Amino acid sequence: MIVEFRERLARLIGRRPPDMQVAALCLNEATGDVLLVTSRGTGRWIVPKGWPMPGRSLADAARQEAWEEAGVRGRVGQAEIGRYHYDKDQDRGFAIPVEVRVFPLYVDALEGDFPEAHERKRRWFTPEDAARMVAETGLKQLLRGLPAAKRRSPPE
Repeated sequence: MIVEFRERLARLIGRRPPDMQVAALCLNEATGDVLLVTSRGTGRWIVPKGWPMPGRSLADAARQEAWEEAGVRGRVGQAEIGRYHYDKDQDRGFAIPVEVRVFPLYVDALEGDFPEAHERKRRWFTPEDAARMVAETGLKQLLRGLPAAKRRSPPE
């Protein structure tokens, strides 16, 4: 609550409009689970995200980020399913406001060899657990709005 208030207040008192990034919310259709990756700098749990790419739709750029950061192969939805804001820390000690547009990506396969494989960890979470793991208020709300993960059958 306090973080969300601080984010809104900062935008209202004259900071520049937020930059835009795109994110892939990687979903397991069979279980309803969500794939998170660690950030390179702090090791926090996040969704794969990055800057828009020239010549690609926002959804396709989100799909590409999921490949580079998590080794995901899958089908991306063309309509965004939500947005959230965060402050991206910069090298010179200040942060820039960023609005992240989130696209669903239905995971068909996870590859072991992908561009950032040695820089990140990846892990499946239920939407409820994923919401507890991420820091950004808006992303927490988006994850909490997903259907609960499907109950798994006990192993035979």
